[in-house]
Amino acid sequence: MLPVTIVAPQVQEHDYTGTPYVPIFVMLPLGLINMECELVDPDNLINQLRILKSSNVDGVMVDCWWGIKYNWSGYRKLFQIVQDLDLKLQVVMSFHECGSNVGDDVHIPLPKWIMEIGSKNPDIFFTDREGRRNHECLTWGIDKQRVLEGRNALEGLNHGWEYPDIGEFQCYDKYLMESLVKAAEARGHLIWGRAPNNAVLVDRADRVLAMANIAFEENAYCSEGIHWWYKTASHAAELTAGFYNPANRDGYATIASVLKKHEATLNFTCVELRTLDQHEDFPEALADPEGLVWQVLNAAWDADIPVASENALPCYDKEGYNKILDIAKPFGDLDGRHLSAFTYLRLTPQLLEEQNFMEFERFVKRVHGEFVENVQPHHEEETEEAVTLD
Repeated sequence: MLPVTIVAPQVQEHDYTGTPYVPIFVMLPLGLINMECELVDPDNLINQLRILKSSNVDGVMVDCWWGIKYNWSGYRKLFQIVQDLDLKLQVVMSFHECGSNVGDDVHIPLPKWIMEIGSKNPDIFFTDREGRRNHECLTWGIDKQRVLEGRNALEGLNHGWEYPDIGEFQCYDKYLMESLVKAAEARGHLIWGRAPNNAVLVDRADRVLAMANIAFEENAYCSEGIHWWYKTASHAAELTAGFYNPANRDGYATIASVLKKHEATLNFTCVELRTLDQHEDFPEALADPEGLVWQVLNAAWDADIPVASENALPCYDKEGYNKILDIAKPFGDLDGRHLSAFTYLRLTPQLLEEQNFMEFERFVKRVHGEFVENVQPHHEEETEEAVTLD
């Protein structure tokens, strides 16, 4: 038995000098605004933003949580700080609970008055066939039902599942079931009024964007990357999440057409994930994040709508940044397609550590299409294995 050094294949690092400028935003910490709508530790935030500004990012993103007390003082102070630093601002209107997702370090429930209504009428929440209620957000079934103190859901603006389970159709609240029965009757097929075996987010997107266009000049529709079970014919996890995207149907083309109607941008996540890594960590998930990302991007570009993106998990290394760049600006693409913007998750003390921040600065330059020194193929670490020689 003699040791032999095996060198892994080279990873190509492309030179993006002169490529289109893609704006880059950075998500701010989740707990930036407390439950009383006060800005937490503004002095430390200002220092962090000044460091971030030095990397020439274009702006920052902040969640505006429905469950936070609305006196707006904290957000006003934050927005003024961002403006004084000459940064742009993305605001995500978050009408769901915070605290149940990967990386969430704070808990922000739905508003108290909503939870009080829900205690008396639990059908305002998504419900699966076992009767389990999802208190993270309101069911779409009350989009047109005035059950929130005279308002509907659009005006009012862990639940038995673990990754990578397929999930359950959460449409068994009485409002969604009534809507299903009415739709089945209108089509003359009463049997369709039973529990569904597929669903789609198109109608919901249409309603929400119509309301958003009244209040805002520019809108983006955020879509989660349901990449597990993507390598099956049914795409079961997407179905239970509302995406009708089996192997024989492009469900994202339909969504893109609705966004085109409302002149909205599609914002999609998980661009840094590698399919190979998913197979190594969760082989039973049959996941394919790369296949999903390219399907969604092509659907958006075919519909001629802007498409932005963000990473799903923290990323500090060169390999992750190269993966994002491959999506942001497909190298050698004859049509010159690229993202309209990229939002980085997120501003943390770890990002601001010297080595991590140097790598991030380099990434920002490449996203902007600027010249970066020492762009060349780099090698993975060498590994040693024992083999038997004849």
